Amino acid sequence: MQDIPHIPVLYREVIEIFEELESGIVIDCTMGYGGHSSMILESNPNLKLIAIDQDQTAIEFSTQRLAKYGDRVSIRKGRFSNVIKEVLSEVDPSEIKGVLADIGVSSLQLDQKERGFSYESDNLDMRMDKDAPLSAEDVVNSYTQDELETIILEYGELRNYKKIASEIVKHRPFTSAKELSDTLKPHMPRGKKIHPATLLMQAIRIEVNDELGELKSLLDSLKEAKLPNAKIAIISFHSLEDRIVKQTFSKWSKSCICPSEAFRCECGNDHQYGKILTRKPIMAKDDELQENVRSRSAKMRVFETEL
Repeated sequence: MQDIPHIPVLYREVIEIFEELESGIVIDCTMGYGGHSSMILESNPNLKLIAIDQDQTAIEFSTQRLAKYGDRVSIRKGRFSNVIKEVLSEVDPSEIKGVLADIGVSSLQLDQKERGFSYESDNLDMRMDKDAPLSAEDVVNSYTQDELETIILEYGELRNYKKIASEIVKHRPFTSAKELSDTLKPHMPRGKKIHPATLLMQAIRIEVNDELGELKSLLDSLKEAKLPNAKIAIISFHSLEDRIVKQTFSKWSKSCICPSEAFRCECGNDHQYGKILTRKPIMAKDDELQENVRSRSAKMRVFETEL
């Protein structure tokens, strides 16, 4: 019997979003260890599910976990930005009734110190796909100071990004996440509930895995697919991701896309992709926050297509 590693974030809310679906396909773009996937399949006995992940360890685990659902499940390996395009080209858009993406690193990846995601890790990796060419060690030790400044500012949103980048260049090479976080700790912001090195590690991880580019590509593919009646639920864990989702859903909900200064509509006024179901993001309830500290930063936004 498998040892189920963790309960996925916003599990009740995810079930609720898809609970009225009686048939069709749901795509879980970030299967991980099968938490959301198994709950969706269990709650919707007539649904089929296509699950995507780039982490081979997660795929091996979830293949066993989801085996009891038989041919209701299809698991694909790869970055969801690429695999989603393949799936959308193979499946009739009208069959797809739901899309879920839980963006970011999983709890299991954080807990496995050999993966290099944790600031206590003895190596410096951070690749969600172990076969990917770019690692955190490559970024930290080979990027120019200007390149480091850019990712620390844009992805870590750290005000003293120049100083941090300078210190990295000054003390490199680094071979472990622990060495990096300990060295930079004096220059990290204080007073927050998170570890001082969290935002720096986040910035490097986003660069290594192109997380924001992946999210944008996913959203673009879902728009291009013209799904007729589907619910799209995106769970994000920091402001950069949430901002992308919020702005994209807002754009999708508009019928007229003419510039605000236009005297009259010239775009045809027929660009609306559907409607936003969550004016404010859905967040974890108090009991979940007590059970799972990771859920405190989770925000889910949901959009329903109407074509």
